[in-house]
Formats: sequence, structure tokens, C-alpha cells
Amino acid sequence: MNTNLDLRPVSVERRTAGTGGRMLLLHGLAANDSVWDRTLGLLPEDAEIWTARLPWRTDGITEWGQDPNLRGWLARALELVPGRAETLVAHSMAANVLLDLLDQKARGGTDALRHYGIRSLVLVSPFFRADQEEFDWDSISYYLNEFHLIMEEGIRVHSGGRLSADIQQAMGRRVRDRVGPYGWLRFFELYLRTPSLQTGRITARTLVLSGETDFAAPPAESLALAAALPDAYAHVVPGCGHFPMIEAAEQFAAQIREFLHSSPGGTPLRRTAPLDALESQR
Repeated sequence: MNTNLDLRPVSVERRTAGTGGRMLLLHGLAANDSVWDRTLGLLPEDAEIWTARLPWRTDGITEWGQDPNLRGWLARALELVPGRAETLVAHSMAANVLLDLLDQKARGGTDALRHYGIRSLVLVSPFFRADQEEFDWDSISYYLNEFHLIMEEGIRVHSGGRLSADIQQAMGRRVRDRVGPYGWLRFFELYLRTPSLQTGRITARTLVLSGETDFAAPPAESLALAAALPDAYAHVVPGCGHFPMIEAAEQFAAQIREFLHSSPGGTPLRRTAPLDALESQR
């Protein structure tokens, strides 16, 4: 990873020089491309892997939250990869921005998959609810008033648990404040729009990965998203939370390798736990 401060809103970097298909990794809110470091050497050896640095990264431009069109930033990242990336791996909020981009392109009459050269998607810890009635005041209260806990979880995982609880809490609130009300609003607007996504038009082969103990994006939501997509597989990684690429890097990469090397036309949805059982975790 390039450690020099990058002030560009969007940039991409080639991380491996494989001769196979190109893969672009997209980080979530208040993270950066270092979230992929433990996974890079475990992904398919022949892949040409790129990572993006997006405006909502830890050291990103602070005013990004004032722009309601986050999909424009993500589209720019896709366009920056020479020859375009056939596989997109998007974590957390980036997965939602990606779904929003594909949905809006389809509504405008553009085949986004063909336009961007996308053949497959890996959506990691996405936020998704199939019905508007699933959002209530308690949902808003949780994601607003407990938002700092998600930030703290990212800090805990990145640090390997080496920081004290007090330091993690202070850092989590600092990151939350940097995201700010506008950034939080952009995140929650994406979440609120998920019931209206025309998922039937997102026909790329898709793997939806989630962590069994994820309290930010419950695994039941990943299973529901996979069920709503025409050609999707779902896998819940046991014993990890919102950052499976860090917490369970080998299992995470193995699922991606299996998915990319499997033949199209298999069972549309594979579950690792009954959906009813996971629903109780909400």
C-alpha cells in the first residue's frame, strides 16, 4: 500500500500483477485500502488485483458527505482501472454504493454490467432490507446513537485487539465525528433505499459474504440480499464480525477463490444457516 498521503478524492492502485482477470477491491466507510492487506496474498494467484481509495476513507476529503451522489465517485474508480475490472469486491457501504450505481444505471436504460465490463460481484457485509416496513424508529435510533460502536469495531479489528477499551472508544468517537452528520446521512440514505432496489436487473454472478457475529450488518440481511438477486450465492463466515477479510482472511479468500473458479449455473442460493435462525440476530 502506498503510505504517502493521497489527496485525490478517488484513486486506484495495482497491487498484484497477475495475468488473469482483473479484480477491484472497494473499501467501506471510514476505512481505507489497508483492509485488504491480509487477503491480497490469498486471492487467486493469476488475478490482477487493484484497490481503490474512495472519498469516504479514513483520511478522505471531509466534505464528501455533502454530495448525495456517491455512486459518481465509485463509477470513477471503476473507470480508472485500465481495461476495467471483471470482478468487483465491495465491502460494507461500498457494496451499497455499488448496488445503487447498478440500479440507477439500469433505471436510465444503461446495461451497467456491460458498460463497466463486470462479470462477477463479491458483496461483503452489505446493508440490505427487502421491505420498507423493516425500518422503524428503533432502527434509526440504533444506527444513529450506536454508530460509534461500528467505528470502534473497525479500530479493534485493525489493531488486533492491542488497544485498551478506553483508547478504542475515544478513537471510535473521533472517527464518528470525522464522518459527521452528513456522512452518516449518506450512509443511512443508501440503507433506506435498499427495499426499492431493482435487484432482479443485477444479473451478474454474485457472492454475498458476511460475518456470523456482525452487529452492524446482520448476516440475515446478506442472505436476504442473495435471495433477491437472480444469480447469487451466500456464505456466512463463522466466528467473525463486520470485517471477515481481516478476522478470517483465509476463509474469506477461500470462498472467493471457490466462487470464481466454480462453473456458472449452480444452485442460485447457498446458505450456511437457516434464514429464520439468523433473523433472530437482528
